[in-house]
Amino acid sequence: MIKVVMFDLDGTLVDSSVDITNALNYAAGPYGVGKMTVEETIGLVGEGLTRLIEKVLGNERAAIVPEVLDSFVGYYSEHLADFTLPYRGVRETLEGLGNYRKAVISNKRESLSRELLDKLGLAKYFDVILGSDSVEEKKPSPRPIMKVLEAFSFQPDEAVIVGDSNFDIDAGKAAGTWTVAVSYGFRDVGSLRGADFIIDDIGELVQILAKLNAGRLNPSRSS
Repeated sequence: MIKVVMFDLDGTLVDSSVDITNALNYAAGPYGVGKMTVEETIGLVGEGLTRLIEKVLGNERAAIVPEVLDSFVGYYSEHLADFTLPYRGVRETLEGLGNYRKAVISNKRESLSRELLDKLGLAKYFDVILGSDSVEEKKPSPRPIMKVLEAFSFQPDEAVIVGDSNFDIDAGKAAGTWTVAVSYGFRDVGSLRGADFIIDDIGELVQILAKLNAGRLNPSRSS
C-alpha cells in the first residue's frame, strides 16, 4: 500500500518561473549579466540556489557568487509570490489525497519553501517540508526521501515521489520508491523517461495511487 506521497515544489506544485527570473535579473544584472528570459531560467533551475547563481555567472565571475546569492535571496524573499501560482488542479489533488501522508522535498531552501507554500495556502496539506538545507545532501541524492520515510517508519515501496525533473526521478529510483513525473513542468519530457509513470495533469495522480494500491496498475516508462 502507498502511504506517503512526496512532491517536488517548483515546476511540480507551483509555477515560480517568473518570480525566480525577476530575482535573477535583479541580482545578476548589476554585474554585467544579460537579462534572463523565463525560458532560459527554467533550463537552469533544479540544483539549488547556489548552483543556479553559479551557472548564471559562469566561471569568470565565480568570485562574486556569494554577494549575488545574497542579493537574490534578499529580493526573492520579498517577491516569492508576486506571480507564482499553483498549477491547475494542484489544490484539488491535494484535497483528494487526504488519507495519505504528504511531504514536499525541494532543492529550494527550506525557509523559502515553507514561506511560499504558506503564502499560497498550500502548507496546510503537508506533514513534512524539506528544502536544500534540511538534509546534508539534496536531490538527486536519496537522502531527503529517506529522511521522510524514517520520519514515518515507512518502507520505500510504500512511497511515491512526484516531480518534473530527472533530479526527482533519480532520487526516487535511488531510494527505491515509486516515481511519477509530470510533463507540464520545467523539464523536457525526454529527460523523464526513467520514471515509472508520466502524467500530463496532476489530477491523474489520484487514479494512479488508487490503482497501485489495488494492484491493478503496472508501471509504464512511456508517456
